[in-house]
Parts: sequence; structure tokens; C-alpha cells
Amino acid sequence: MPRITRILLVLLAFCCSGGATEARAANKIKVVASFSILEDLVKNVGGDRVEVTSLVGPNGDVHVYQPTPADVKAVSAADLVVVNGLGMEGWMERLVQTSGYKGPIVVATKGIKPREMTKEEEEAHEHGAKHKHEIDPHAWQDLGNGIIYVNNIAKGLSTVDPAGAAIYQANATAYKAKLSDLDRWVKTEFAAIPKAKRRMITSHDALGYFGAAYGVEIRSPLGFSTESEAAAGDIARLIKQIRQEKITAVFIENITDPRLMQQVAKESGVSLGGELYSDSLSKADEPAPTYIEMFKNNVTKIVAAMRQGL
Repeated sequence: MPRITRILLVLLAFCCSGGATEARAANKIKVVASFSILEDLVKNVGGDRVEVTSLVGPNGDVHVYQPTPADVKAVSAADLVVVNGLGMEGWMERLVQTSGYKGPIVVATKGIKPREMTKEEEEAHEHGAKHKHEIDPHAWQDLGNGIIYVNNIAKGLSTVDPAGAAIYQANATAYKAKLSDLDRWVKTEFAAIPKAKRRMITSHDALGYFGAAYGVEIRSPLGFSTESEAAAGDIARLIKQIRQEKITAVFIENITDPRLMQQVAKESGVSLGGELYSDSLSKADEPAPTYIEMFKNNVTKIVAAMRQGL
């Protein structure tokens, strides 16, 4: 074959390959997730077939988020929108209306039994009457619920992209196996801690599902949302509880102002156990850039702090 012919064939193949790559990129399913944890779940299920945008990025606070014009544009162009539900994104309905989006919306918590504030939690807050029967939206903090999130996301992606249904199902099955393995590891870690020592304090009530699933008693000066304010009486009771019960697991969260928990730790005479990731993942170069890494980071720190009291 003449040299010039070979060169033309190589160039033709290169151009065709580039065109195919661009076509694949253009044909990706555009998904908008309300916050970073959902974004990671969508990526694990969707793989190369999806392009995911998270409205609330790493270390962002969904509770107090204010949508931007860029968010309106992203939702308007989306093929699928994925939200948590359970009142988590109070701003989402208006955003969808403003964007004119008419496509499907996946509520990731569909099928999950909502958790309400317990009587003990109500009594632990001076503003308990205000929050009575409030729904806890942080269902992803139980890995069993995380598997339900994955199922709902896979179903939603298959609806808008039937050609990729088998791929989404395979990805979901593989990812759920990882979550099940992680769930067993978490339970093993806490089983090694005496029940009386499985107590911890965090900034706001984001770990209720976590506590129920893994046998951990959790208290905080704030309610389910970071929009609430801690009352002086709530803080005083927490400090008294920490001293009386010798609680060693006291943590700040990546989405909250650390000063409140620093005050609690100082006045109760304990050291902070580090930073937990509750409502948001971290940046890529930080400890919790994925849902799985978030759990590993949190459990490792919590267990280490609890063991200090043994």
C-alpha cells in the first residue's frame, strides 16, 4: 500500500474516532442531582452513559442553599433530576418551576420509611414542640437505605435511557454489593464497642438513621436542619450529659460552624474527635470524596473516639 494512502487512512480513522467520541459525549444522559452525595450515587449507577451536575457541591449545605441562575440553566437542560425528598430540598420545587423543566424527577428516598424525631430528641431540645413529628431527611446515613437510593436511581435512568437499562442494572448490582460489604464492616466495628460507650455528640441531628441502624445513641444542640439555632438550655444539657456519661465522641461537621462544638468540647473537658461528613461529601483531595469514603471516614473516627473511653 502506498505511503500516502496509509497516511490518509490513519487520518481518516483518527477523525472518525474523534467524531465518535464527541457524539458519545453529546449523547450522554444529562442528570442534575440536588447535592454531592446523590451525584456520587448517580455516577456509580450511570457510569460513562451519564453526565452529572450537582447543584450543591462538596462541603455545601443543602438546608440553606440558594439556587443560582446557573442552576436554573442546568435543570432546564437536564434529562433527569434526582432529589432526596423528605423535605430536604425546600428550594427545589421553585427551582424546577422557574427552569421550566418538565422531565422526570427521581425521589431517591421513595420506599424508605421516614424517621421522625423521637420523644427523647424532642425533650432534649427547648424548641422540641416546634419540631414535633418533624421528618428526618438524612436517610442515606443508613447503608440499607443507600441501597434503596441506588435502586430508585437505576430505575430513573432506565426510564429516560431504556437502551442503557441493562448497564444501569449491572452497575447498580455491583455497587450495592460494595455497600452491603461496607454495611457489614460498620456493624462489626460498632459491635466491638460496649453498648454503654456507643454515645456521641454532633453539630446537628443528621445521624439519626445512622444511630438507629448501627446501635449508636446520638445527641446534638441543633435539630434536623442547620437553619435552627441552639438554645442555651440545649447546650447546657449536652455539656452535663457529656460529663456525667463520660462521652468521648464529640464531633464537628463539615457543613456547620465549628465554634459551637468547640465551645461544647471546651466546657465539657473533652477533645473533639475530628470532622464528620454528614450532608455533603468533601472535595477530591479531602477525606470523603465519595459516599463509601464518607462512611469509612466517619466510622473510623467515631470508633476511635469511643475507644478512648474504654
